[in-house]
Amino acid sequence: MDINMTLIGQTIAMIVFVWFCMKFIWPPILKALEERQQQIEEGLAAADKSQEKLVEAQAQADEIVSEARQQATGILDQAHARANEIVAEGKSAGVKERERQLLAAKAEIEQEANKAREELRGQVSAIAIASAEKILMREIDGRAHDDILGKLAQEL
Repeated sequence: MDINMTLIGQTIAMIVFVWFCMKFIWPPILKALEERQQQIEEGLAAADKSQEKLVEAQAQADEIVSEARQQATGILDQAHARANEIVAEGKSAGVKERERQLLAAKAEIEQEANKAREELRGQVSAIAIASAEKILMREIDGRAHDDILGKLAQEL
């Protein structure tokens, strides 16, 4: 193979082309590649940070939901306790009302019994006087009559 001028010219042209590319074309391409690589790294870092923030936000949301459930449970417990108190108060009020009505009924029964006794005493004394009149066949005077009735009433 013969080295001729064409081969030498082509070699020189290639060297000039490579030098020109390395001097003027290669640096902007490398710079653009580095910038793009840096942007990709920043994007990945931002995605990682947002993923971490998402996990933190999810944890906070779970905590808030848990606290809300605890508060709801506390409110329900308070409502149940208050309902039980109201039921107990109602029962005690019912018991007090029943006792009051029983006392009133007993007092009324006792009044009726006393009234019946007084009426019975009156009837017994009238019967006793009528019997005494028939036995004695005469009328007893008013004062003696009151004395006899009083004694009979005390004995009964």
